[in-house]
Amino acid sequence: MKLERGNDEHIAYEHFEGAGPGIVFLSGFNSNMQGDKAVALDAWCRQSGRQFTRFDYQGHGDSSGKFEDGSIGRWIDDALAVLDEVASGPLVLVGSSMGGWIMLQVALARPDRVIGLVGIAAAPDFTEALAHGGLLPEQMLQLELSGSCAIDNCYDDGDSYLISKTLLDEGREHCLLEREFIAIDSPVRLLHGQRDEDVPWNRSLLLAEKLASENVELQLVKDGDHRLSRPRDLQRLFATLEALLGDLD
Repeated sequence: MKLERGNDEHIAYEHFEGAGPGIVFLSGFNSNMQGDKAVALDAWCRQSGRQFTRFDYQGHGDSSGKFEDGSIGRWIDDALAVLDEVASGPLVLVGSSMGGWIMLQVALARPDRVIGLVGIAAAPDFTEALAHGGLLPEQMLQLELSGSCAIDNCYDDGDSYLISKTLLDEGREHCLLEREFIAIDSPVRLLHGQRDEDVPWNRSLLLAEKLASENVELQLVKDGDHRLSRPRDLQRLFATLEALLGDLD
């Protein structure tokens, strides 16, 4: 399905009408709604008759646009459009990696709709990590000279993708971890693998400390990687969601 955004742009999405609270999945950087976690959550929600929505940000998957033209602000706007025009009622957001950053911004923008959050290797402010040591000197030089640079895709051997200087500069406007606190009062559950080579697990610990909510739980998976998409990881996610939804009833 397509959510038209004007100027011949659209957001691709899948939506299952079921009971509430509904669940919205927000995928990671350069990922899409066909990933293992998104597809598994879709099946889990359909089996239990629960409303579920997944989608592709602009420049991702089947949505319009080029990946390198995207920005954190634009992808936040995509998520808000899906909440406002596709999903209904109170919602629990599940954010993976960059999706964990976007879910926090969406929760801040729609506190009346978002009643719970689940972060999987949540990566708020990851553009700052890239800008300050996450890129090689030659990549930083390329950004300054041409406005973009190539990054190897660690999940696809031999492949790479472009990121823009605009992504890093604009991302700073949406940073959260530098705040004294993050004004989210709803329950939050965080899952993070301690063998995550992309987003250090202590990022979730810092996030837990910054959240205003007193109802925050962090599960560390000692042998878990960044994706946390093995069968046992998915079962952990389902159990976490089921328990959270039970608390919300």
